[in-house]
Amino acid sequence: MSIELIPLCTADIVLGEQIFVGAAGAGMRVIAEVENVTLAGDRISANLKGHAAADWVTVNGTIGVVDVRITLETNDGAIIYVAYGGRIDFTNGPGTSPIYVAPTFETGDERYAWLNVVQAVGKGDLHGSNLTYEMYEVR
Repeated sequence: MSIELIPLCTADIVLGEQIFVGAAGAGMRVIAEVENVTLAGDRISANLKGHAAADWVTVNGTIGVVDVRITLETNDGAIIYVAYGGRIDFTNGPGTSPIYVAPTFETGDERYAWLNVVQAVGKGDLHGSNLTYEMYEVR
């Protein structure tokens, strides 16, 4: 049995203000507000819905742990909730290593019900406040 990766979309994210909580029990906690999200793919195209999004990052030594939640609206009006966790290697500083994530999706819209069973993976690059992921459905 082998794993197959099916292209899902490109996610372009614009991060806003960073809120530094400081060093706590789990490590240094930073919250980045999300200003804009655009998903573009053959099977899904969507944008950020309202202001329901944030990117929580906890850094412990050189390991960053990502915890993201986003609400999207597709170009044809479906609402989709996206959540993903992941890891970042900060050995050489922020923006120097890829960000690896594992998104899941939830929607009540029958047109996108197929997303409810998708486990995706993604690889992202951060350039300033712009974050771009290539996301794939795992089969």
